[in-house]
Amino acid sequence: MKENILYNKEMIEEKVKELGATISSDYQGEDKNLLVISLLRGSFIFTADLVRHITVPVRIEFMETSSYGHGKESTGKVEIVSGLTMDISDYDVLIVDDILDSGNTMKTVYDSLKERNPKSLKTCTLLDKPSRRQVEIEVDYKGFVIEDRFIAGYGLNYGHHYRNTPYIFEVIED
Repeated sequence: MKENILYNKEMIEEKVKELGATISSDYQGEDKNLLVISLLRGSFIFTADLVRHITVPVRIEFMETSSYGHGKESTGKVEIVSGLTMDISDYDVLIVDDILDSGNTMKTVYDSLKERNPKSLKTCTLLDKPSRRQVEIEVDYKGFVIEDRFIAGYGLNYGHHYRNTPYIFEVIED
């Protein structure tokens, strides 16, 4: 396997800092009660870095979803492996994921949480791949818009590895 670096560590850090500042500005005020829900496993690194740049009080929870199995393509069937047990009706909820690809995962989670009547519900992804969208969903806060490439690094895995790589690269198989 070869790799083509698309976003280096510095580029990612700058984008995450920008997102954190925008989110902080949007969620200021005494009437705001921000709950960040990180979708495991891919977004845990992005979420950790993002919340360190959010300057308003924030509660962090996690949901685990599965749609990729061990392959490079989404199965299209999203399973919520581990959901929330808390009441979210008093919260401004921000769903954080690493990438918006087919949109199936984000749409499933969004619709599931919307039924629970949060004060507000928005989405945030580091990467947006609109050419692969299969469902109607837009992201409220996005870092980079990317072409249809298979990528890994910075939380995104390839064969259960590379999540700890501090940059994002295109996987080029020999």
